[in-house]
Amino acid sequence: MTNANEPVNRRVNYLNARYGVRSWLLTTDHKRIAILYLIGVTFFFALGGLAAALIRLELLTPAGDVFQAEVYNKLFTTHGVLMVFFFMIPAIPGVLGNFLIPLMIGAKDVAFPRLNLLSWYLFAIGGLTAFWAVVHGGVDTGWTFYTPYSTVYSNGWVVVTAVGIFISGFSSILTGLNFLVTIHTMRAPGMTWMRMPLFCWGMYATGIIQILGTPVIAITLLLVAAERLFQLGIFNPAQGGDPVLFQHLFWFYSHPAVYIMILPAMAIISELVTAFSRKPIFGYKFIAGSSVAIAVLSFLVWGHHMFVSGQSVYAGLLFSILSFMVAIPSAIKVFNWTATLYKGSVSYQTPLLYALGFIGLFTFGGLTGLMLATLGLDIHVHDTYFIVAHFHYIMVGGTIMAYMGGLHFWWPKISGKLYPEMWSRVSAWVIFIGFNLTFFPQFIVGYLGMPRRYHQYPEEFQVLNVMSTAGASILGVGYVIPLVYFIWSMRYGKAAADNPWGATGLEWETPSPPPTDNFPDTPTVSGRPYDYRTGREEAIG
Repeated sequence: MTNANEPVNRRVNYLNARYGVRSWLLTTDHKRIAILYLIGVTFFFALGGLAAALIRLELLTPAGDVFQAEVYNKLFTTHGVLMVFFFMIPAIPGVLGNFLIPLMIGAKDVAFPRLNLLSWYLFAIGGLTAFWAVVHGGVDTGWTFYTPYSTVYSNGWVVVTAVGIFISGFSSILTGLNFLVTIHTMRAPGMTWMRMPLFCWGMYATGIIQILGTPVIAITLLLVAAERLFQLGIFNPAQGGDPVLFQHLFWFYSHPAVYIMILPAMAIISELVTAFSRKPIFGYKFIAGSSVAIAVLSFLVWGHHMFVSGQSVYAGLLFSILSFMVAIPSAIKVFNWTATLYKGSVSYQTPLLYALGFIGLFTFGGLTGLMLATLGLDIHVHDTYFIVAHFHYIMVGGTIMAYMGGLHFWWPKISGKLYPEMWSRVSAWVIFIGFNLTFFPQFIVGYLGMPRRYHQYPEEFQVLNVMSTAGASILGVGYVIPLVYFIWSMRYGKAAADNPWGATGLEWETPSPPPTDNFPDTPTVSGRPYDYRTGREEAIG
C-alpha cells in the first residue's frame, strides 16, 4: 500500500542530506569547510576582542581598580592566545584559502578533501580546548609561555592551553600540506606557474612555513607541558635547564608565524589592487618571487626577539642585518602595488578601501619593525607599549584589514548575495580611524617608557591611554557593523552576479555561489593573469 506522505518524506530526507547539520559536519566540499572555518574564527575573534575590551577598560585609569593583577594577566593572555593561534593564523588560509584555491586553479576540490575536513575538526577541538582552559581559570603566562614561569610558577591552566594549541598545530600543518599538493598537481591545463593568481603564490609560500615551522612550536609546547607535569628540568635553571633555549625554539616558529598571518594578507592585496585599478599587476614575477623569498628569510631572523636575552653582540648584529634583509621583499610588494595603482582607472569600492588601509598601516608597521631590528633602539623600547603598537600595526592593520578586504571582495561569490555598499564603506573608515586612535598613542607611551602587561601605570600616561581606549571602542563598533550587514545580506541582500566586480580569474567564471563540483568541465587557461584590457571595465560600478 502506497504511503501518501512518501513524496514529502523523500523531499525532507533530501533537504536534510543537502542542508542539515549532519551534511555540514561530514562535508568534504572545500567551500563548505571554508564556511565552517568562517564561523569558527569569527567566534574566537569575538572572544579575543572581548578580552581586549576588558584590557582597555582597565587601562582607562592609572590605578588597577577594575581587575586584580592576576586577572589582568589572564585577560591579556586570553586575548593573545585566541587572536594569534585561533584567529589570525587560521583565518585567511582556512576561510579564503579553502574557498578560493580550487576555484582559482580550475580544480573541483582540494587534493585531500577528507584531510581538509579533519583539519577543521582539529582546529575546532584545539580552540575549544583552549577556551575550556579560559573558562575554568585561564592562564597567566602571556601568549609566549616564557619559561620558567610557565613551567614552574604559574598557577594557570598552562598544560590544557598548550594541548589546545598543540592540537590546532596539526590543523595548520594539514592545511599547508593540502594547499601545496593541490597547487602542484591540480592546476587546470594551461595554468603554468607564471599564469597562476598571486593569491595562490601567497598561499603556497604560507604552506611552506606551516609545514616546516609548526612542528617546532608543537614540540616546544609539548616540552613545556612535560616539564610542568614531570619536572624534567629542560628549561628550569634550578634543575640545570636553559630558559633561553625555550625562546630560541619559540621564536624560531613564532617569527615565521607572523608571515603565516601576513603572507596570505599580502596575497589578497595583490588581487584587490589590480582588480580595482583595472590594470595588470605591475611586476607579477617579482611579487610572486618575493612571497617565496619572505617564506625562506622568515626562518633566519628569530634572534631579533632576543637582543636582551643574553645572546652575544655578534649574534645580535647578524640577526639585525637579516631582519633588514627580510624587509626587502616586503618593500618590493608595496612598491609594485603602488605602481599598479599609478595612473590606473581606480574605483574606490569597499575592498579597495581596506587594501589602501592595509598598505598604509602595514608600511608604517614595517618601518617601526626596522627600528626594532636596530639593537640600540630595541633595547630602549623592549617590553614596552612600542612593541604592542608595532605588532598590532602589522597584525591588525595588516592581516585583519586584508582579511576584511578579501571577505568583502569575495562575499558575493561565497554567499551569492550583495551587501549594502554604503554601510560597508562606513565600516571601513570607522575601522581605519578607530585602529589608528587605538594604537598610535601606544607608540608614544612605549617610547616614553610605559611597560606592557602592567595593569597600573604613572598618571602622566593617562591621556594617551584614554585616547587608546576610546579608539578601541570605535574599532569595536567598526567590526560589529560588517557582522550585522553580512548576516543581513544572507536574507535580504540582492542576488549577486557571477562577476560583480568585472574581475579576472577562474573563480569569477563560476555561478555565485559556485556548485559543488565548481566547474562542469575542466577549464583551459590560455591568457596571462590579470589581463584587464578585454572590455571588463564596464562591469564595475
